[in-house]
Parts: sequence; C-alpha cells; structure tokens
Amino acid sequence: MTSTRDSNNYWTPKQNKLFEKALAVYDEDTPDRWQKVAAAVGGKSVEEVRRHYEILLTDLMYIESGKIPIPNYKSTGSNRR
Repeated sequence: MTSTRDSNNYWTPKQNKLFEKALAVYDEDTPDRWQKVAAAVGGKSVEEVRRHYEILLTDLMYIESGKIPIPNYKSTGSNRR
C-alpha cells in the first residue's frame, strides 16, 4: 500500500505554480484542457491534474463558505520612520 504523499500525489511548489498558470491559459472551454494542463505542469497525468483541480475547488468552497478562517497575518515590517 502506498502513502498519500507518494511521488504521484505530492505536488512541488513549482508544479503548483505551473498548474495555476496553465489554468489561467486553458479555460474550461479549451479542447483537451486537461491534457494541455498536464503537459504544462509536467510529471503529472491527466487524472492527477483533474484530481488536483477537484481538490482546489473543494478548498475554495470551504474558504468562501467561511468554514476555513482567514489567517490573521502579523505585519512583518513597519511603515513608521
């Protein structure tokens, strides 16, 4: 049995950025969208890309519904001089 963080399920920050950029380029009306997104990301199958998108949509739903609180980031700098 494989873990959920095996190489097929783990996405590097670079792959995530390529995924985001590909989604911006290939909208839902693009023919063969998932094949194109997978090719743009590299190292991921069409099914892995589709699943990653489904997870993204679920995360967005939770965020927008308020089920995941927005973090209270502390300022790292000062505007005072």
